[in-house]
Amino acid sequence: MNKLSYISLALAVASLTSCERIFWEENLASNDPRENFEYLWDQVDRHYSYFDLKQIDWNEVKTRYNDSISDGMSEEELFRVLGNMMNELRDDHTNLVSPFNISMYEVSLNHQPNYNERTIRDYYIPELMHTGSLMHNFVDGDSIAYVRYSSFMSPVTNEDMDFVLNRYENTKGLILDLRANGGGNMLNIPIIMERFVDDRVLTGYNETRNGPGHDDFSQPEGFYYNTYDGIRYTKPVMVLVDRGSYSATTFFSLTTKALDNVTLVGDTTGGGGGLPNGGQLPNGWTYRFSVSRLLDLDKVNYAEQGVPPDIIASFDWNDLTKDEILERAMEELR
Repeated sequence: MNKLSYISLALAVASLTSCERIFWEENLASNDPRENFEYLWDQVDRHYSYFDLKQIDWNEVKTRYNDSISDGMSEEELFRVLGNMMNELRDDHTNLVSPFNISMYEVSLNHQPNYNERTIRDYYIPELMHTGSLMHNFVDGDSIAYVRYSSFMSPVTNEDMDFVLNRYENTKGLILDLRANGGGNMLNIPIIMERFVDDRVLTGYNETRNGPGHDDFSQPEGFYYNTYDGIRYTKPVMVLVDRGSYSATTFFSLTTKALDNVTLVGDTTGGGGGLPNGGQLPNGWTYRFSVSRLLDLDKVNYAEQGVPPDIIASFDWNDLTKDEILERAMEELR
């Protein structure tokens, strides 16, 4: 990516991995339950990015939770109320953090998983190689490359990519398994993706909530991939995803829609298309939630509810000797 794109991504990553108080004013210290309730509700109302998409009536939510706030409630009781209120957003980028607990929605628990590592290791690739955070080896004889990347929190280097792509340069195609990858550092995305493109390509847009209205957003800003000046792989690539593929993995998956040689196989991703940001409550607890929206090339906002696969497949948990999603990807490459 060009320098400007890297700077934009770096700012996004700072939002993704920390609770920076970019939009929020300083607040006076207070342990009063109602003050903390009102403060948190107001911050979400002013900055959350998916009210309209999810059809959330935030005023109704306030009315419903208001009766649960009382002067004499304990910290644990207040945390439970505020955490449950935040979970009304149905967003895994929404968290409330106290010294004694962290609230989270855990969207992946709403769906059956589609990945079983033991099936891969026992019946397809008993000897996976480990190159940095990438696990890989040949599958289907020596005709197809299989690469497992379990978390965007784990760094990927250009040296890692060079070794892997050199090793599999004569294969028919490559399978990149991102199932159950919960996301992480978005700077790892272009390190992988720019190896699959031959020219600079627009892959989507991002817009940030910037006003008091629930539909007040900045102008969409495009994000691009440039081609890597070195070893690339431009044969067919199958990317395996499921509902556990969240956040940076959803971002990655949406951008594949702009690439003719990359195909998504499996289930719809878990969402997480909005970058989070947050701040601190008067009592010192911290919070975060999504403040931006991820759009496809048609500027359609569906990434928060998951990016659909190009080829639908699902894992059959009644037969752990077979990975139907992996098999479907291999069939496509054959």
